[in-house]
Amino acid sequence: MSCSINLKELAYKNTSKEVFNNLTLNVSHEEKVAIIGANGSGKSSLLKIIVGLIKPSSGSVFLFHDEMKSLKDFRKYRSDIGYLPQDVSDHFLCPTVIEDVMFALRAKGENKEEAYAKSCQILKDLGIFHLENRNIYDLSGGEQKIVALAGILITKPKILLLDEPTNALDESAEEKIIAILNSIKKSMIIVSHHKTFIEKLAPSVYKLNKDGLEKLS
Repeated sequence: MSCSINLKELAYKNTSKEVFNNLTLNVSHEEKVAIIGANGSGKSSLLKIIVGLIKPSSGSVFLFHDEMKSLKDFRKYRSDIGYLPQDVSDHFLCPTVIEDVMFALRAKGENKEEAYAKSCQILKDLGIFHLENRNIYDLSGGEQKIVALAGILITKPKILLLDEPTNALDESAEEKIIAILNSIKKSMIIVSHHKTFIEKLAPSVYKLNKDGLEKLS
């Protein structure tokens, strides 16, 4: 089976310490993988390395069997990777929900009518169509998280990197996200501390520590 992501002997150091080393991971096509670990173990940093926002101290990152030798190499796969950060407050580019979800499609050249129709559909799929014309910054943290996810899913990326996707969500919203992500056939790496969420979504679970990843299931 082809692999979407290959990480080989990655190490990462921040300004004060070595966060992790000797990290190796293969994520197959359409495989869902969860990563857990203590606060400060480097889970968010690992996702940022995979999406090309920061460089590892050493080791190799391969996307679709293509080695990313510099941060510039990630540019060709920007549209193939959907990254949901833990804090989405700085994620938005437009004031209203519908405008923000439409933004990526309009930037790719789709006409306004097509982009609007697709955006309305993704909002309906996620159960937030009633927020269409709301100001994003008037929404709750959980609502903002789902709007951010809508803006990612509408571009149909091949890989999803999700950093604590259920933070600030109530039980009903969390169940919606689980159902949606289970219906999507994409490669995923999900960072979460919610055990129930992980169990319902990801067959493969790893624990991150300073010596790399330990497979738990």
